[in-house]
Amino acid sequence: MLKFAARQAGRFALGLLGAMVLAAAISAIAAPRAHGLAPFLEAICLRFWAFAQLDFGRSAISGLAAIDELGLRMPATLALVLAGGGVALIVGAPLGLLFGAGPIRRAAAPLIQIVTAAPVFCAGLALAYGAAHLLHWPVSVNAPEMSATPIFSRGAQSLEFALLPVLTVGLAGAAAVQLALRRVAAQSAREAFRTGLKRMGLSALEIEWVYAVPRVIAGLLANAGEIMLTLLSAAVVTEWVFHRSGAADLFVKSVALEDWNMTALILFIFAGLAFLADFLGRVGAHALVNEDKK
Repeated sequence: MLKFAARQAGRFALGLLGAMVLAAAISAIAAPRAHGLAPFLEAICLRFWAFAQLDFGRSAISGLAAIDELGLRMPATLALVLAGGGVALIVGAPLGLLFGAGPIRRAAAPLIQIVTAAPVFCAGLALAYGAAHLLHWPVSVNAPEMSATPIFSRGAQSLEFALLPVLTVGLAGAAAVQLALRRVAAQSAREAFRTGLKRMGLSALEIEWVYAVPRVIAGLLANAGEIMLTLLSAAVVTEWVFHRSGAADLFVKSVALEDWNMTALILFIFAGLAFLADFLGRVGAHALVNEDKK
């Protein structure tokens, strides 16, 4: 277990190092006189060293330190991602287990592929249209930008404004969750241990609960990095569609306005979150499988 955790920690560190190099390269675009290969490489090295000292430069848009600007926006995005992750588990886990094996999986496979291939903004706009015309809720599409205050902190009307972005991110995450669970459930259904356990007299329910369920949960944990990346990507689109003033929306604006210091920092933070989720998920999955073997 310790060796596996050490390997995963090394993998996590290498991922962060690669993300820092990429962020330094993006930030170096804004460096003066970084024209030509040699000056650009020098600028990358200087920005990498600055990042290592937690100096992420200043935003070209606001003039504030990039880390301070991001600190104002990040809580709203984290709240959106966490709430969307909860919806993803509630919706995606039953679908993944239901369509994970047997004739239902084969019959539903074409429909699932079509639904999961739909862009995130299509789900957001469909939810916004239904909420506005059927439920008569206030919808923030084409509305003034919402503040960066966490999404559930301003009463009932704020809850109505927050629900559509959360559902949009959650449905995107649910697609990733159900895909991961379908893969694991289909693999578990073909495991050779099932035949031996049936011969030992165990019922199908006992086999599923004692042996299959831990493996399915471990498979979901092992895909935590992929799910987190999906949630973050959905948050970028969702905050832009619904005018939420979070870190993901700031990322889009920074790219559009060529604020490369801010773009680099947000990209590094998002990559770090995805790598951290992957690290924790893989270690948790390994621990769960080892405990099940005992």
